[in-house]
Amino acid sequence: MFRDWLLALPRRYKRLVQVFTDILLVWFSLWMAFVVRLGMDDAVHPLGEHRWLFIIAPIIAVPLFVKFGMYRAVMRYVGKEVLVAIAKAVTISALVFALAVYWFQEGSALVPRSLVINYWWVSILTIGGLRLLMRQYFLGDWLEAVPHIPFMKQHDDHLPRVAVYGAGSAGNQLVAALRMGKSMRPVAFIDDDDAIATRTIAGLKVYKPKHIEKMMQLTGATQVLLAMPSAPRARRREVLAELEPFALHVRSIPGFMDLASGRVKVQDLQEVDIADLLGRDAVAPQLELFERCIKDQVVMVTGAGGSIGSELCRQILASGATTLILFEHSEFNLYSIHKELEARLCTEALSVRVIPILGSIRNLQRLREVMDTWKVDTVYHAAAYKHVPMVEHNTAEGILNNVIGTLNTAQAAIAAGVEHFVLISTDKAVRPTNVMGSTKRLAEMVLQALSKELSCRLFSDATDQQSYVNHTRFTMVRFGNVLGSSGSVIPLFREQIKRGGPVTVTHPKMTRYFMTIPEASQLVIQAGSMGQGGDVFVLDMGEPVKIVELAEKMINLTGLTVRSEANPSGEIAVEFSGLRPGEKLYEELLIGDNVSPTEHSMIMRADEDFLPWVELEVVLQNLMTAAKSGDCEHIRQILRKTVDGYVPQGELVDWVYHQKKLAVPE
Repeated sequence: MFRDWLLALPRRYKRLVQVFTDILLVWFSLWMAFVVRLGMDDAVHPLGEHRWLFIIAPIIAVPLFVKFGMYRAVMRYVGKEVLVAIAKAVTISALVFALAVYWFQEGSALVPRSLVINYWWVSILTIGGLRLLMRQYFLGDWLEAVPHIPFMKQHDDHLPRVAVYGAGSAGNQLVAALRMGKSMRPVAFIDDDDAIATRTIAGLKVYKPKHIEKMMQLTGATQVLLAMPSAPRARRREVLAELEPFALHVRSIPGFMDLASGRVKVQDLQEVDIADLLGRDAVAPQLELFERCIKDQVVMVTGAGGSIGSELCRQILASGATTLILFEHSEFNLYSIHKELEARLCTEALSVRVIPILGSIRNLQRLREVMDTWKVDTVYHAAAYKHVPMVEHNTAEGILNNVIGTLNTAQAAIAAGVEHFVLISTDKAVRPTNVMGSTKRLAEMVLQALSKELSCRLFSDATDQQSYVNHTRFTMVRFGNVLGSSGSVIPLFREQIKRGGPVTVTHPKMTRYFMTIPEASQLVIQAGSMGQGGDVFVLDMGEPVKIVELAEKMINLTGLTVRSEANPSGEIAVEFSGLRPGEKLYEELLIGDNVSPTEHSMIMRADEDFLPWVELEVVLQNLMTAAKSGDCEHIRQILRKTVDGYVPQGELVDWVYHQKKLAVPE
């Protein structure tokens, strides 16, 4: 094929072909300049008395074309920059040609004064036009302009047809990228701007949102790509609501900041961000609050490889800390986050020491050693078991990790003189129906009690009876589910939809609060800066979301339909599996009604009751004894007496406890 043969030529031969072609075009343009001025009958002969013009024209033009880089451009990717360079080169060559005519025409045949003007515009048309035509030819798009001719079959009819929502610069870049990539065929734009609606941009008609159904019928589009990288989430939610009724698979290009930073390209498509379905824009962090506990300090994050912990590390890395200690018990998670942060240190030239430490929060001595060695200023305690059914089935481990582990970390901080300590808590700590929620509430109570103590001895270290002065300011931050965290329903729903269903939801009335991981992490850092000691902060999570509605939206936005009684021919069914052990239908963020605003609009301060340390210490001792012996009945009794509102659902489901009962003969 001629096109393949041209593309396979060595670079120097391609340039020679371009130079030879441009010489021919210069001659043709000069001759056409005479034709336009004198007509065909009186047009000059190139080898006649005006032949000196045909000699000097390419001698002037070609070096200028070289100077302006016209032979360095790759023909397949000719864009407006190359066209501007062509216009400049041709204009300057025409001016130099005019001077040459003025200087050397004495004694030669007369040259019409309008010749140079005609030569200029004809050259731009021929030299620039040929390059545009060759670009379309090399891209295989040279038939795009004639789709209506029946016998000229489109070369890309087999490609999926897509409409681009947003006819701005991002949309046009996306169309250009798709045409070059040859994986999809753009067939239309969708835009609500009245100024461009029904017009044609980049060869594609622009449809208004109310004409989407008509667009689908005329173009055969089966997918919509959102080219709205800088649109706020509220606007993106409106767009998704417009698209949801149609059998269209909706995807989007990345956000504006990702594009600007170069991390991704405009053609890097992704599934619709679930945060767009929530439609809530994150509030920009208050810089003074954000840096108060981080800038120029040594910061330690426990559970650094988890969903929240890793995002905290990313935020801290760019906030001026001198040292960031990653404390994590999972070797793989620690390796992953450390590798990611090390790459950022190189690319962004950050002067932060990142130290990966393997260790468990159940090891008090390891915690003390790390905090003492690096003189830690601030601790963000994100390490915890958070999966409700998993902790329900492993009750004792939940106690030892979430309660005793938090106690160890807090007392290690007191002993090491850590200034700030921030606990990542959960809405499941409010009137819990499960072990996980009750352990998190008990962890809050531990910090509340310790914050009132001027000094204390280490609970888990009988060999150290020293009493340590308490200079640590304890803060707790409580919020709901985060999108995309480990154990989140979102990745599960995506996988189930990909497999063809069914999508499983526990209960039709199940509702949850949701927030993005970056937003939650930013608010945690800011809330931690506002605490006076023993404060419980609650994040504004917006409106609760019904999980079944979220699942249905995800199905619809992949271009599929929900199978139900009203639509038995739908492609993906939603099935209800029933509440799992310990699950609640509705989550709450406050135990009481005593809540007050703070200097941040998204953060509230809750006034929660707690036991004084003298009483709580006895409870913790009994709880740890019961956990180490695996006495789940006793654990449940202690939790019911200690944690306000804890009402367990059903019988004990701890695996080991039940297996032991089965092993005991009647």
